[in-house]
Amino acid sequence: MTNRLAGAISPYLRAHAENPVDWFPWGPEAFAEARRRDVPVIVSIGYATCHWCHVMARESFSDPAVAALMNERFVSIKVDREEHPDVDAAYLSAASAFTEGLGWPLTVFATSSGRAFFAGTYFPPVATGGRPSFTQILGAVADAWAERRAEVEADAGKVREALAAAAARATTVSELPDGRALDAAVGALAETEDPQYGGFGGAPKFPVAPVLGFLLDRPAARELAHRTLRRMADSPLRDPVDGGFFRYATRRDWSDPHYERMLYDNAQLLDAYATAWAQTGEEWAARTADGVAAFLLGVLRRPGGAFASAQDSESVIDGARVEGGYYRADPVERARLAPPAIDEKVLTGWNGFAIGALARAGRILDRPAWIVAAGEAARSVLGTHRRPDGTLARTSVDGAVSEAVATLEDYGGLAGGLLELALASGDVEAATTARELVDLCLEAAGVLQGHDGGDCPFGVPGGGDPLLQSTGLAVRVDPSEGAYPSGLTAVASAAHTLFLMTASRRYERAAREAMRLVAGPAASVPSAFGAALALMSRLEGEPQQLVVVSEPAEGAGAGDPEGLIAAARRHPAALVALVDAPRGDALAAAGFELFAGRGTRDGLPTAYLCRDFVCRLPVTSPAGL
Repeated sequence: MTNRLAGAISPYLRAHAENPVDWFPWGPEAFAEARRRDVPVIVSIGYATCHWCHVMARESFSDPAVAALMNERFVSIKVDREEHPDVDAAYLSAASAFTEGLGWPLTVFATSSGRAFFAGTYFPPVATGGRPSFTQILGAVADAWAERRAEVEADAGKVREALAAAAARATTVSELPDGRALDAAVGALAETEDPQYGGFGGAPKFPVAPVLGFLLDRPAARELAHRTLRRMADSPLRDPVDGGFFRYATRRDWSDPHYERMLYDNAQLLDAYATAWAQTGEEWAARTADGVAAFLLGVLRRPGGAFASAQDSESVIDGARVEGGYYRADPVERARLAPPAIDEKVLTGWNGFAIGALARAGRILDRPAWIVAAGEAARSVLGTHRRPDGTLARTSVDGAVSEAVATLEDYGGLAGGLLELALASGDVEAATTARELVDLCLEAAGVLQGHDGGDCPFGVPGGGDPLLQSTGLAVRVDPSEGAYPSGLTAVASAAHTLFLMTASRRYERAAREAMRLVAGPAASVPSAFGAALALMSRLEGEPQQLVVVSEPAEGAGAGDPEGLIAAARRHPAALVALVDAPRGDALAAAGFELFAGRGTRDGLPTAYLCRDFVCRLPVTSPAGL
């Protein structure tokens, strides 16, 4: 049987195209069919490299008897959470009313109007350990729908009310933390450090890259960050052959990893290890960064230059699908094995994280090929995902663009990456495009038109997912971060960088207002708001800006007899730009005021160190910095 998923853009959906389940993709047609048949809806959410999603697919969705029950008594929708993160966020919020410890696969039962009334994660095919089987769950839900409809509808209404209350709490404005409060957040994180194996908490143990970024930004916390990064680099969480990091470890000592390798984890960790090298100069940090970049460029990079979203945890060995078998093999044995599949989705926001990490790490570690690769990725993503009106698409595969709506994560992630590319290379088009993307988000919230912008200074250009909007499930502001920055933090961070480059206070105000929405929960649960805390840390002080201008024949990394550029690469300023003089002039002409009047002196690379746009006299030697 071939269902409606065969023509989907998402590899995850296509993997379910031959299931006997009569799947629908996300869209109004499924809910219309549920209304026509007067049956509830199953919303099944997962992603292509999710191990337990594979397991449930093999055990339940491939079983004709289970599929027959689903087809008879439900309308079933399959959703790729990476293609539709807003749908995932909405139903995760709803599911939290029924169960804790949520993850993927996420199984949600909803009314024909889309309102959730029961949810869970993985359900086994046979009841075990007090856990009901999937068929038992299906039967109980279908019976409740048929026999106790009013009760089911009431439960769905209560969930909607709870979501509305949660949305109101999520937009409560708090004052930004001062230095003492930020240090208290560092202290709270330090108390959770595992003194024996490193990292934070027990099992499962995640790399928590956003938290590491915050710790690297606070001088008093850098030793903790460096210690954690070094232990991770030496642990089983890192693949010693390809150099990439796995998603998380199931044991406290970092062993028995969950083997999928995600673009967002590795992009952020590349940035973290490059920063650690800038701060310590120690070889382990540079060596680990080189390995992560090799994984990005050698495994996840797609033809044309953009990056795939992930590599699977499972591969086929001797005719059987095995989780982790490929990664446990030594280099010689691995060479004869077929590697795990790549999820070829090109996600706009995640590619922005990779572009920014490669550009910044390439500047710090003097790896010009990484900066070139970042530029190629940027051009590929913009060429495929940017529409004529300037708005963005969320994802594509092999140039075919999904209808999924772009989110703040996409605008903020890509804008931030483009700005890092401009700072590392002087790419004027990257800088101006980033500014246009942030301006679109400000316009969507009414900021540039003089409106108050509601409860958030940034909006999604063109609005969010229309089906979520129509059902009242859309999350107005989703501040949750977890493994990577929230869309709110990503676009606020890009706005703050724009302020440092343009001197336009509207970008700084927007960044501050956005962070005021999450300042309260970030102080209470710092482990869940690392990227937001990192931005708040930059907003708390008076950030330095460093611009180094060289002659074009030399480029930004050569012709440096005094070692000025080498010193600038490791400078702790919040913003460091290495450009040649013509590109610096072009950036100034395009409205990036930081570069105005910045020329070379006596033909030598020249540095301008500024604080709040007030600059010291230009210098041409490292001692001057």
